[in-house]
Amino acid sequence: MSKRAKGAGATPATRALTAAGIGFTERPYEHDPRAESYGLEAAEALGVEPERVFKTLLAQADLPRDHGLVVGIVPVTGQLDLKALAAAVGAKKATMADPALAEKTTGYVVGGISPIGQKRYLTTVLDESALTHDTVFVSGGRRGLDLELAPGDLVDVTGAITATIAKGS
Repeated sequence: MSKRAKGAGATPATRALTAAGIGFTERPYEHDPRAESYGLEAAEALGVEPERVFKTLLAQADLPRDHGLVVGIVPVTGQLDLKALAAAVGAKKATMADPALAEKTTGYVVGGISPIGQKRYLTTVLDESALTHDTVFVSGGRRGLDLELAPGDLVDVTGAITATIAKGS
């Protein structure tokens, strides 16, 4: 399944998937900087059900490691349930991380943060709804690029645990 779009440059996410031998398809699209929701924009541009497109969010939990940073991956149709995320990682509470800290820690820009190929390993939780799909879409590491891959492969490459962490989807 590893398919690279013509003219597309490698990102840390695509390099990590290739190095791990995981099949994926690059799905580039024309990004509109005025889009209110990057994830919903991606679903529409790619012509896929929004429930299959997942956004990567960083939260700070009361954990002793990595500034307490935790990655939550949820469908773009919903929101991250911070209480559920905290419970999934054994914390009492979680809040959204400062965008500047998220960018510095992951090496990606907000709106293009991929759960794959981040600068350092962070505890990652994937909403279990991903497992109901044959393939899902996540950011490829820049705005206007999504990667399509099997949810089990996403779990493998990120070391994610799965839990119900989305609400409203």
